Amino acid sequence: MRLTTKGRFAVTAMIDLALRQHSGPVTLSAISQRQNISLSYLEQLFGKLRRHELVDSIRGPGGGYSLARLARNITVADIIFAVDEPLDATSCGGKENCNVGRNGSTGKCMTHELWSNLNRKMVDYLDSVSLQDLVDQQRMRQLHEATQAQKSSNVRVNRSPDVLIASVT
Repeated sequence: MRLTTKGRFAVTAMIDLALRQHSGPVTLSAISQRQNISLSYLEQLFGKLRRHELVDSIRGPGGGYSLARLARNITVADIIFAVDEPLDATSCGGKENCNVGRNGSTGKCMTHELWSNLNRKMVDYLDSVSLQDLVDQQRMRQLHEATQAQKSSNVRVNRSPDVLIASVT
């Protein structure tokens, strides 16, 4: 089981949109350039996100996309399911026919409940994380990176043979 690029790209693009929509509609070409995701792939994903009422499209000059709901009211699970990302660890797709007997009968394999429980926990977790949570994490990360860059650009090192002095300007 693994999350494919479809789900990862959809979540990434939604974070990008949520971070930038305060300035107006966000174009897919801008998201494509910033996130290095194919424009045609984003068009497919956003068609699905729009049909699931997670984004609104604005046509015409100055158009683009915006969130259809507040970021705190969109979960990662909403995004993943909107783009038809399968989240299933069972070998039978949850149909309980993973164990085929010699006589052709079907039933659950010995580990079916294990994988079904994992599925439920995954969905519960993804349903507990909002798009706003991810936006907040990204903003904190950007702030931390900016602070680190600022600190490193303000430190001058005086290297003399006897003493190493660092001064902050």
